[in-house]
Amino acid sequence: MAVSPTNGQLEYVHDNTTESSANTSSGLVAPGEIDLDTWMRIPSLLVALVGLVGNSIVLWLLGFRIQRNPFSVYILNLAGADALFLCCSFLFSTHRFVNYLDYSFTEMLLNYAKYLFYTVGLSLLAAISTERCLSVLFPIWYKCHRPKRTSAAVCAVLWALASLLSVTSFGVSFYVCGQYLCCEFFIMEIVWLTLLTCVLCVSSLTLLQRVQCSSQRRQPPRLYLLVLLTVLVFLLCGLPMEISDFVSSFHEIVLPHWLPQLLACVNSSMNPFVYFFLGRERYKRREPLRMVLQRALRDEQQL
Repeated sequence: MAVSPTNGQLEYVHDNTTESSANTSSGLVAPGEIDLDTWMRIPSLLVALVGLVGNSIVLWLLGFRIQRNPFSVYILNLAGADALFLCCSFLFSTHRFVNYLDYSFTEMLLNYAKYLFYTVGLSLLAAISTERCLSVLFPIWYKCHRPKRTSAAVCAVLWALASLLSVTSFGVSFYVCGQYLCCEFFIMEIVWLTLLTCVLCVSSLTLLQRVQCSSQRRQPPRLYLLVLLTVLVFLLCGLPMEISDFVSSFHEIVLPHWLPQLLACVNSSMNPFVYFFLGRERYKRREPLRMVLQRALRDEQQL
């Protein structure tokens, strides 16, 4: 969940200052009108709808049509986290678009839920990259000694940790501290997200180095390319949301509110397209999506 209270706090303050100074500044909107920041949420709504369709297809195929392997368990949970994030983002932007001067309790709850699923997605992506890194560094251990239900256990732990942190932060901030931000939990969330990002970057760089070495002898496995492309999409589109909120905690606004939100929606929406793009065969025009996704998530090391 990380820095969601800061974003909500800033938007709440922004709305109040906008309302109070609407008659004195020509750049601010009057009550009953919709400002540019609210209008720019429309692209986020459209991207979220497309991403919901893509992630729903992945959830349906992995849940009911494809036999799962240890890696596809991570992808199933990641698709669920992305779908829930897009759903909360869609509801949040819709509510802001309709009632942009009333930052209600519903919006604050949606904001916390949105950052909860953002944190879960980042945690799962770090776990995916770390496990792929271990599979190339210690291939014998990975094939022979890796516990069978490691993927399910790791996903359950990550969901539980993110939910516990989110619920505790929400309860302490609103019912104990009586404010939008509790400094102790904010520091904990920043440390947690920073640690996840560092683990993600280190494991991805190690995997990239291995892929470059193996590509000189043969084509690298699709699974490794899938992990690297997913991480690259997150660093380009998902990370700006984390950085923007961290900078905003120091009362410095470097990006408009709608831009990190739009990029985060693009990040969660792009993952299904990455799966289907890497899973398709070059010379086959039409294939069932089930076969394409199964080919993309196939672990060549275990075959």
